[in-house]
Amino acid sequence: MPTDLLEGTRGRILEEVARSPRTAHDLATSLGIQESAARGHLERLEERGLVLASFSREGVGRPRKRYSLTPQGQEMFPKRYELLLDAVVDELLEREGNEFVGRLFSGAAHRMARQVVQQVGTSPAPEERALRLVDALNGLGFRCTLDRDPEGNLRIVRTNCVFRHTALTHSHLLCDIFDRQLTRALLGELDVDLQDSIGRGGVRCTHLIRLA
Repeated sequence: MPTDLLEGTRGRILEEVARSPRTAHDLATSLGIQESAARGHLERLEERGLVLASFSREGVGRPRKRYSLTPQGQEMFPKRYELLLDAVVDELLEREGNEFVGRLFSGAAHRMARQVVQQVGTSPAPEERALRLVDALNGLGFRCTLDRDPEGNLRIVRTNCVFRHTALTHSHLLCDIFDRQLTRALLGELDVDLQDSIGRGGVRCTHLIRLA
């Protein structure tokens, strides 16, 4: 979902609706726009699944149509999950040490793999498995492509890391353990090598799948 929806009049409408349900009249008054314009913006936001209309009766007269944010609309606003993740990782490292936290991240990778494997499937063909993995990772927001190197080996190239902030501060845990274990768990017995990593300062993550 494009973040530019948080800009301009529709962004202001989303912020208002996030505070409490609003009618088109409420929004027109608070934003200084025509009620017809407010209604038009609300209809576009509703089409995108970001707001939901409901009716409530307040005294006599017709029920009032109020708009509130949907869960999808709430996801439009910035989240800083990495702040908590960084703090938890630092606390675990201080209390339990590198070996324990490494096992923890390896276990988390296999748990996540089990959740994704239904989409990846168990095709015996390496390229088919890799293609399904790329689709699954794209669904998680990694922005992946699959190509071949000059020797004919498969390469999964990712230009986004959904764990980027934590990977930059804990590259060993996120890149060498979690990421590597997740990819290997999903691809089975294939020989997978992490050649480049955003967590180590690269512009992409490249997993080489050797076929010979």
